Amino acid sequence: MVKIYVADTSVLIQAPYAIESFEDNQVVLPMVVLEELDHLKKSEGEAGANARRVIRYLEQLRFKGNLIRGVELENGGTLRVEKNYVDVELPEDLSEKVMDNRILKVCLGLSREKEEQVILVTKDLLLRIKAQILGIDAEDFTTDQVLDHEKQYTGRCELFVPEEIFKEFKKKGVPVDKVYAINAQGENYVPELEENQFVILRADQSTKKTHLGRVENGVIRKLEYRKSSPYGISPRSAGQYFLQEALMQPAEKAPLVIVKGMAGTSKTFYSLAVGLEKLLNHPTGEYRRILVCRPNAQFDDDIGFLPGDEQEKISPLMRPIMDNLEQLIDSSEEDRYADEEELQGKIEEIFARGLIQTEALNYIRGRSIVKTYLIIDEAQNTTPNQIKGIITRAGKDTKIILLGDPNQIDRPFLDERTNGLSYASEHMKGSPLCWQITMTAQECERSALAMEAAGRL
Repeated sequence: MVKIYVADTSVLIQAPYAIESFEDNQVVLPMVVLEELDHLKKSEGEAGANARRVIRYLEQLRFKGNLIRGVELENGGTLRVEKNYVDVELPEDLSEKVMDNRILKVCLGLSREKEEQVILVTKDLLLRIKAQILGIDAEDFTTDQVLDHEKQYTGRCELFVPEEIFKEFKKKGVPVDKVYAINAQGENYVPELEENQFVILRADQSTKKTHLGRVENGVIRKLEYRKSSPYGISPRSAGQYFLQEALMQPAEKAPLVIVKGMAGTSKTFYSLAVGLEKLLNHPTGEYRRILVCRPNAQFDDDIGFLPGDEQEKISPLMRPIMDNLEQLIDSSEEDRYADEEELQGKIEEIFARGLIQTEALNYIRGRSIVKTYLIIDEAQNTTPNQIKGIITRAGKDTKIILLGDPNQIDRPFLDERTNGLSYASEHMKGSPLCWQITMTAQECERSALAMEAAGRL
């Protein structure tokens, strides 16, 4: 049965391709949505770019037919703009001056006149609640949604292997069909492993014996960089060994690394350490620079009003990067802050030499980034559309590192299932070019209090 989907502006701004995602059903855009797109079209950043993209798409459809009567879409559905139902009455406490309420009037009018099911599609949770109060079916835009956080790919697992095979691990590795896991019923089963998945391998007769490995072409192999200490930093947990392995691999072999985990699990710290190791301690010539981008929930709106040039504007957002650099530049915890000016001078020298650069995330669009160690910190605050744009900007010999915690999202209309970090993780798992690891709460290195809070709060 054909359905009528009424699309809210919030859906189009986050997913400008959304109109093409409703199969052979009818898509309706209330006139107020066009007004909101008009207000947003000159905005800087992602919101403005997506508004302009939607407007250009509507212009293409306008040449094909009458948008008021309806224009056929390539997927078999239709799109039309609805300018009627201005006289539909709403409850007294819903002001007609509020644009969201004008969308509700359209939904009510269509529901009363049409035989088809009318569904409001919006990223706005409060608008969905108001729709339900009025008896209107309302849904989130789910095309970009991935699994619940607890079910998302972690890039790691623990498996068992017979003792005699375990002994040959370092020389030959272990075929994936020789390992097994144990389910909740205590039964053994052979799990399906992804390419580049990290494994804690335990001997089944003496489970205290462990090896750390990675799946490659059907075989679990030992880690290549397990004895490395990038920029003097040594791994303290299985997760950090896996993280180090993914980061140390050359861009040719591991051009995309996705790291998820709570604050304090050394995601940013370790990423910077490996970058500095390859540029300063043992220059390999792999990269020309480290480029760090850090999205912010209010960044697109506020940057234009901050004083100074681009670097001065984004410096408050990069303060966490500076905090990590302070610890890396001077590893002595006792003497690190004895001379604040000297410490600051060392950091400024790195930036002055162009070894580390920071840049606004929205300026990456349209570029091709070559021979760069690119860190996207707080990537959970990106949209799926943004993260696709970032990954597709990777030029020759560039390594992209996406870092973030899907439980700490500050951007409106994003959640654990719709943010760019989780989207990239689920869609890139199994790719030989993507290495992933999720750090656990037990691997928090920030402080004893931070770890205690993670377990209790």
